[in-house]
Formats: sequence, structure tokens, C-alpha cells
Amino acid sequence: MGIVSNGSLIALAFILFSLLHLAADIQTAALMVEKNKFSFDEGFNQTANGDYFVFLGKAAIGYGALQITPDTANDAYSLSNSSGRIMFIRPFRLWSDDSQASFNSTFVINIYRKENWTAGQGLAFLIAPNTSMPAASEMEWLGLTNEDTDGNNTNQIVAIEFDTQKQVYDPDDNHIGLDINSVKSNTSVSLDDHGIRLSPEKATNYSVWVDYNGTSKLMKVYMVKEGEPKPRIPLLNAPINLKEYVKEESYFGFAASTGYPNIQLNCVLKWSLWVEDLPEKRDLTWLKIGAGVGVPAVILLILLGVIYVNKRKRSSAVEESNVFDEHLKSLPGMPREFKYRDIKKATNNFHESMKLGEGGFGIVYRGILNLKDHINTHVTEIAVKQFVRDNIKSKDDFLAELTIIHRLRHRHLVRLVGWCYDEGKLLLLYDFMPNGSLDKHLYDASNRNTLNWERRCKILAGVASALHYLHNDYDQKVVHRDLKASNILLDSDYNARLGDFGLARALDNDRNSYAELGLGGVPGTMGYVAPECFHTGRATPESDVFGFGAVVLEVVCGRSPGIPIIYHQHKDCSLVDWVWMFHREGSIQEAVDERLSNNYVVDEAKRLLLLGLACSHPVASERPRTQAIYQIITGAMPHPHVPPFKPAFTWPLMGAPYSNTESTTSTTTVSSKVCSATNMESNIQMSSSISQSFKSLSTCSQ
Repeated sequence: MGIVSNGSLIALAFILFSLLHLAADIQTAALMVEKNKFSFDEGFNQTANGDYFVFLGKAAIGYGALQITPDTANDAYSLSNSSGRIMFIRPFRLWSDDSQASFNSTFVINIYRKENWTAGQGLAFLIAPNTSMPAASEMEWLGLTNEDTDGNNTNQIVAIEFDTQKQVYDPDDNHIGLDINSVKSNTSVSLDDHGIRLSPEKATNYSVWVDYNGTSKLMKVYMVKEGEPKPRIPLLNAPINLKEYVKEESYFGFAASTGYPNIQLNCVLKWSLWVEDLPEKRDLTWLKIGAGVGVPAVILLILLGVIYVNKRKRSSAVEESNVFDEHLKSLPGMPREFKYRDIKKATNNFHESMKLGEGGFGIVYRGILNLKDHINTHVTEIAVKQFVRDNIKSKDDFLAELTIIHRLRHRHLVRLVGWCYDEGKLLLLYDFMPNGSLDKHLYDASNRNTLNWERRCKILAGVASALHYLHNDYDQKVVHRDLKASNILLDSDYNARLGDFGLARALDNDRNSYAELGLGGVPGTMGYVAPECFHTGRATPESDVFGFGAVVLEVVCGRSPGIPIIYHQHKDCSLVDWVWMFHREGSIQEAVDERLSNNYVVDEAKRLLLLGLACSHPVASERPRTQAIYQIITGAMPHPHVPPFKPAFTWPLMGAPYSNTESTTSTTTVSSKVCSATNMESNIQMSSSISQSFKSLSTCSQ
């Protein structure tokens, strides 16, 4: 009996251990899945994850991935003429009577073939009305339709296909497409021009983002090699009203097929999905039953309680809120005020996929607004700047920028669309700049061919025009204080729009400089800050001109002012000194961006380089004025005289106010080498800016 008892205890302990282990697996898997989203970012396991999927055809989980078609690489015969689907086990609500849900799906695919295989047919991300699959859906039907059902509206499917074999209706054997009830794509994009091969000779994982906006009704597909960041521009951008094609509650999953002799392995290694949670339909039967038995009294009590609680919550902040709000509305020329709920909807609840950038003052999101006038509704893309520092600092940041930008009107400034101070949220809404920031086009390898010489000249002329407006044509003199390539944004036609006025300040008409009191360091970015600012701590129109000069040299040379250049293999020098060296040697055109080859106008390049040096003059009073700058760029004036040797920096006396009208005779002359900004960098604490947030004022990107 003792032996039997001990054996029973051991068996019981083993069973309990197994159950606990299984429960842990189930709990781990359950943590991945919520009401309106799930994430399988660590791969797939049949034991832990299998219950979340419906497997159709020859699909299965294997080798840590969803194998949509058989994963037998060593048995080509078994792999041929196959189709399969793997669908998430429960549906998601995609539309209601008056709204549509947005969704974002991210997944990693690998379409593998051996060297002696010819790839075929394809893989598809699928939205379907149920978890079934049509018969005979192998070969060109991609597991989506068959010869009898293709093109039938009763299919109620929408798919993004990744096609590796050309049919008569396909552009080639390497494309993606938007399929609606058919394998004949409504919109397709060849991937050859984007450096992507769906089924290359060497196995490659690709990250894919499929984003649908229920407000604008746009489907966007992004794709890169795994590990690379999500691109700014989608490969496929197609309008589609899902409500017209899919069931209200539909299933998400993947389908794929192979043919003969064209075969491949169709694998999904990771998958996550988020679907906007639409309001549930309500059953009001109980209200009808309870209408005569005291429900009105209960509702009244609840309402009174809510009113009392809200009143208590708001009483402490209402006075401050009213004063702040009234101050904003009283500003002349203020644009439209928006409700927080509308901006929240426009940005998909500030979803991560809508983020354009982030800086010291806040985060910038892309949004899609429905703007209504008396007649029509217009869909407009915007960039939303959200201030996220602590309450007091955020209000200071918000007011500082809004009081500057709200009345500025110029075709080369980013336009303020509106603002929001609602539910304690501080938001500024700007026009979306689809081509992002200037620096991205100068230094991003994928964009190097977009900025030809004509566009560079047009961009510089636009910025010069905007700067002249700020310094002379506005009713107050505005100093931008953070002029640099990352704050110059490009619209759809590559017209320059100066943005990010977070550091900008307006000067009274009798003042020529602005001093930032109470801040440690000089606001701005190294390489663009004028040398006198490090001593005086004052921003002036002349210091803006210095920053513009740095931008001119940057655009013409294709080099960043903040990165030292190796000169003669052993010496680091600044961009300004590097260009001045070529000017001294009589060969200034050698500083032009080598990526332009000979596709530029030599005289224009020389004129711009000399203008950049003139604007970078160490003595502020010697720099040209903005009106002359614009005329020089457009060729209405000759280029300025620039001495062959860089002049010495003259250091203003301590305590002497600085302006463009004051004498510079009471100065101390110091070698420009000694007083270079690079050598002073260790003694200067640079203030952070939100330039990174505005890089895509696509999606101000705003």
C-alpha cells in the first residue's frame, strides 16, 4: 500500500505539473489577444497559439511560422498545385450604419524558393466573410477564388496580394495589388523599381504594414526588409470603401497558392492587428420594460450624481481654463478651434502608426480631417503637434508658438490650420507636407535623385522669401532662431515651407534683438547658430541670416554644417571654412554636391556659394539683408563681394546691446580659429528643439 500510495502521489504531481505548464502556455498566449487587437511578435507555436486560428487546405503552423501552403521544401511534388488559408478564429466589426473602423496590420513574410525553383504563385493578406475556402483555388487563384467564383460580388473579400507569377492581367511577376472579389487587382504596383524581390534567390524576410483609414477610406501598404524602419511613403495607396465590399463582421487571415512547375513556400513569421473599436449595438428592450417602474427616477438620480461629481472636478480648474481659453480666442486672426474628439478620430486615437516625429516639446502625428463648410465636406491631411511636457511648460510652449504663428500668412510658411485646448490637451494643427523635410532629401539614399539643381534653387528662393517676410513685411519683426534644413518642409511640388516656430520670437518695432532670459545655453542647433549669439545670448535678424547662409551651403554642397569635414586627410574643418578654402583657391565650384555630377548651372552655383559665405560672415553687420538675399538668388542682383580669406570674428563688448544698427568699433578682434563654434561647443549648453517632430509635416509631419 505504501508503494502504491507513493506512486499515486508521483503520478498526481506529474499531472499537476503538466496542467500548470499547459495553463502557463495558455495564459502566455492569451496575453497576446485582446478584444480589438492581437500580437504574435514572437512567432507561432501550435500548442500555445493553434487555438486562435482556423487552418484550411494544407495550411499549418510549422518551424515557428504560419505555413499557408505546405512547408515541405524537400518534396516539390507535395508542394505543387496547393492552396491554403489561415484565418484568425473570430471576426472583427469593420463598419456600422454611420462609421467605418480603421485598422493597422503588421506582419513579416518569407516567400522562399530553392535556387532551381521558379517562384509561383503568390501570398495574400485577406479580409473574408467566413473561415471557409473555395475548392480548386490553387495555381493563379491564390487561395482566394476559383474559376467559377472569381469576380463575383458575393465573395465579399478584399485582399492585398504578393504575386510572384505573371498572368495576362498582371504587370509582371513581382508585384503587390489590391484585390476586390477577384485575383485581378484593382490597383497593382511593380516592386522592381523599389529594390524588392518577393522571392529572391537568397531567402529574405519582409516587414509589411497594411493601414486602412475608415475616415478617408484609403488603403496604404508599406514594405521593407525586416529590421528597416517603416517608410514614409507607401508602395500602394488606393481608395476603397470597405463597407461596400465586406461584411460588417469579417475575418482576417492569409491565403496562398502554388502551381506546377512554379512553386514556393508561403510563410508568415509574425503578425499583429489592431482594429478600431466601434460602439456596440445596444438592445433597448429592457428600457421599454422598465419604463413604467421607476427607470426615469433612477436615470435622474444618476444624472444628478454625474453633474455633481463633474462640478467638483472642474471647480478648481475652471477659472484658469476660462482665462486661458478666452486669451486664445481674443487673439486677432486666430484660426479655427477644434474639439479634441475630432482630432482624436483624425489620428486614429494618436496611434503609433500615425506618428511623424518626436522632439523636446512634443510629438507630431499625421491626421485626416473632414472639414465641413456650408456646402461640402473636404478631406484634408494635417499634421498635429501635441505638447507633452508638464502642464506649465506645455502651456508656455503652446502659447509661445501660437502667438507667433497664428497671424503669419505667407506661401512659403507652413500654414496653421487650427488649434485645440480641450480636455486639458494642447494641440496645434498644421498643413501636412507630403514630401517631408529638406534634410531627408539631402541625406536619405532613397531620395537622392529627387533634389535636382532646379529644385534646390527653388527651395532656397522660397526660404529667402519667407525670411524676408518675417523680418520686414510682418507687422512685427519675427526672429525664427532655428533656421535649418530639418525645419524646411516640402509640399507636393517641392515648394519650400519654413516650419517649427517653437523657438521663434516677435520683436517690438523699436527693438532689433531678443534675449532669452532664464534659460541655460543658446537655443538653436550647432552649425547654424551665429558666433555672436554664444557671447550675447541674443537672437537678431542677422543671426537668422547666418542660419540661412548655413542652409545655402548645405543645399549646394550636400553636406551638413554640423558635421566636420576631413581636410587634407588629417584636419577637421567646418563647412563654411571648407567652402572658403575653395574660394581662396579660385575653384569654389568644386564644393558643389558631387551627386549632381555636371547637372547644374555653374554661374548659379558660384553665386549661391558666395551668397552662403556672405551670410556666414563672422561680423554680423557685414551680412546681407534679406531683400538683397532674395534678389541675389533670383539673379536680379550680382553676387556679393566676398574676400578670399575668412575675416576675423569681432567679439562685442560685454553688456553692450547688439543690433544691426549699432557700431561695431568697440570690439575685440580674435582669431576665427580660436573662436570657432567648434572649440566653444564644450562651453555651450544647446537647448533642444522640436525639429525632428516636423521632419514629415506631411504626415505641419505640421
